[in-house]
Amino acid sequence: MTGRLAGRTAVITGAASGIGAGTARLFVEEGAHVVVADMQVDAGRALVEELGDAARFAEVNVLDESQVAAAVDLAVSEFGALDIMFNNAGIVGAVGRISEMPTEAWDNTIAILLRGVFLGTKHAARVMLEQNSGVIINTASTAGVMGGLGPHAYTAAKHGVVGLTKSVANELAPNGIRVNAIAPGNTVTAMTASAMRGDASDLDTTQERIASTSPLGYAGLPYDIAAAALYLASDDARYVSGHTLVVDAGQTTSGMTPNRMNIGSSRQIHEAGRTS
Repeated sequence: MTGRLAGRTAVITGAASGIGAGTARLFVEEGAHVVVADMQVDAGRALVEELGDAARFAEVNVLDESQVAAAVDLAVSEFGALDIMFNNAGIVGAVGRISEMPTEAWDNTIAILLRGVFLGTKHAARVMLEQNSGVIINTASTAGVMGGLGPHAYTAAKHGVVGLTKSVANELAPNGIRVNAIAPGNTVTAMTASAMRGDASDLDTTQERIASTSPLGYAGLPYDIAAAALYLASDDARYVSGHTLVVDAGQTTSGMTPNRMNIGSSRQIHEAGRTS
């Protein structure tokens, strides 16, 4: 590895599984200290044990502002600074036809996917403004740049993430703080497997299905999104802010057939593919 993040500290929400876990591993390999922030306690602690002294665990539900603030403060108290905030925690959330969608499910989805990013950004900025430096990265989605690629609430929230990213980048640029987003296409994670297959553990079939529709002929993996986050977090992207980096094998530029995730019975898909 290149040590591109040597001596830096990151907080990653939703870091116990999927894209977040892949990013935590890559960041540590590149020299960073990482706070693994997640509500999945067992998985989060197991990842921290794997990563060793470079990592700490914080139990965080991104709907709880005090827990988000505490994760940021843990980074500062344990490692001396907050250089990178990766607001990655998310769910698929409310799925179903707009005419049948429970309002409570809609509100919960918007809260986790958009309010959660706001809270992470707010408390990262609180520390980074004092430092006059820092990088904030938000997980958006291809559903945040096009319609028809995800459920309605998910699509609305991810468009909001893209807008919030641009707005905050404008405010914080004079303070040396860069703010960007990543818009992943279909990526092989438990959450995607639950959405596509109805089985969060069916990663092999999910990978085959994603590969079959990929313009490049292979599926996106958590590492592919982590590599994009590494670029945005590093000095290689020192002149990049307010940008949404789409990582989708070119599907949004080549005419992707809508996945019709809005069709079917109303339900919610939560962290790591848990359904209700």
